[in-house]
Amino acid sequence: MAYTDRGWGNAGALAKGAPLEADDGWQDFARSQRVKTQRLAGHDAIFYEGDPAERVYELLEGAVMLFKLLPDGRRQLVEIVGPDSLFGVVAGKAFDCNAETLTPCVVRILDRRELENSAEFQGHVSRCLRRQIERLHDHAVLLGRKSAFERVATFLMRFVPDRGVADCAGPRGDKDEQVVELTMTRQEIADFLGLTIETVSRVISDLKRRGLIAIEKQDRIRITDVCGVCHLTGTR
Repeated sequence: MAYTDRGWGNAGALAKGAPLEADDGWQDFARSQRVKTQRLAGHDAIFYEGDPAERVYELLEGAVMLFKLLPDGRRQLVEIVGPDSLFGVVAGKAFDCNAETLTPCVVRILDRRELENSAEFQGHVSRCLRRQIERLHDHAVLLGRKSAFERVATFLMRFVPDRGVADCAGPRGDKDEQVVELTMTRQEIADFLGLTIETVSRVISDLKRRGLIAIEKQDRIRITDVCGVCHLTGTR
């Protein structure tokens, strides 16, 4: 049962943030013969925890989930990567998590050894990591302090452009609505939010009962009151 989300065609919703500043030196490096580009299907494995970390990846299109598996089989999604983000950047010699595509993706494959030899590469890594740290801080607050309702509401608000942010202008028309189409299953959503699948389903049903959302298809949710959902996020 696949819940899909508007952001995954464009796939930046769960990893939204300010766009990186342009860097001509990095773009020249990325177009060089030292960099490979690969197309992947949805739910393809890119690397596994413990694999040698000989490469760094940059996502150009699609969405990638990074996750860790506990010994008893439980899974925690630690990050959803959107376009123009790096992943596979580690301090040690092995990857510290698993990476799997959520949707069809296009990735750049970069040799980690280039980090020591390219100022353009190092500068680009630094800019990407600063942006990713901000997102991880938000996710730490979500997992550590927010209730189940706040977590699901925060998840849904990630797919509403320019709403629920510090300079939110509020509704722009008579109808305060947004359609959300998800390619994540409810289990994947639960793993990302640190909840059980039963809790995610219960919260979605309650939001529907309150008139805040409408489930149009199994893979399509209409937020009928964006401000109402925003107020449930615990951040405003």
